[in-house]
Amino acid sequence: MSIAAPQLSWAPDAPLPALLISPLSHLGLMQVTGEQNRSFLHGQITADVNALDANRWCWGAHCDPKGKMLSAFRLFAIADSMMLLMPKELLSSDLPEFRKYAVFSKAELDDVSAQWTILGITGTGAADWLHGQFPQFNREQPLCQLEQGVILNDGERFLLILPTQAAAERVQEMPLYHHSAWQALEILAGYPGLDAAHQGQFVPQMCNLQALDGISFTKGCYMGQETVARMKYRGGNKRALYILKGHCSANVTPASTLELAMEEGFRPQGTIVEAVQNGDQLLLSAVLPNDTPADARFRIADDPQSLLALQPLPYTLENA
Repeated sequence: MSIAAPQLSWAPDAPLPALLISPLSHLGLMQVTGEQNRSFLHGQITADVNALDANRWCWGAHCDPKGKMLSAFRLFAIADSMMLLMPKELLSSDLPEFRKYAVFSKAELDDVSAQWTILGITGTGAADWLHGQFPQFNREQPLCQLEQGVILNDGERFLLILPTQAAAERVQEMPLYHHSAWQALEILAGYPGLDAAHQGQFVPQMCNLQALDGISFTKGCYMGQETVARMKYRGGNKRALYILKGHCSANVTPASTLELAMEEGFRPQGTIVEAVQNGDQLLLSAVLPNDTPADARFRIADDPQSLLALQPLPYTLENA
């Protein structure tokens, strides 16, 4: 049994449905197994793997030796396996980079995306629906281990990760939303939906990982750690992730050119990370100079009539 193709859409300006269930087909799972899986990851990524217990999840990033991100992900455990949840495009290109160093450890890394279905669930009825499906679900717990799979609690949003057959049975005949609805919510949360085209461009602080507790500055060495630490302690970071919303008639991708309104006209500014469109409504995240004024106005170069304004971040960027 497979999950039916989602038929519903949601725009950020519309009220949120009481129950929004979205198959997140754009996301994948990397599994790290073996007796040294935790110690291997601990020496590779920004997160403190050793401090992560079975009932929690966290953000993290994998960097190259220069401290530039190859991926950003949610990290958690299913039984004895460590799991990294990230866009499939990133997974396919980052997995070989991880494997270069895994040969020195008793750890194995695999793309297990085909074995699992990832469902994004939100709305005022989300917690009740999950409890009805899984009586052991506790919404006060950051991560709930199920007999098959897990539930990640992200405040008002939940990620249900189940084997594909089990997931299909749970949502059979349920109204399903396109994954762009979930992407819009992730953008509004200020999350780093890094695109494969931007691998090796940003240090983690440029995508606000420090504000999401995705960087440990006390865990010791990991790939790219010297650069990440220097950005914090010497103030070297001059960019941050911002949220922009407005209208645009052109199709927008991470390769589109974002332009800032100046007195003398417009000039290219920043890099689009993730974009979601519904009609002419546009919501996106972009890496911009961290001194960008709150009243700055932007447009998309392919549509001179477009207009975008900064939206408030749901967290602070102190000590970036």
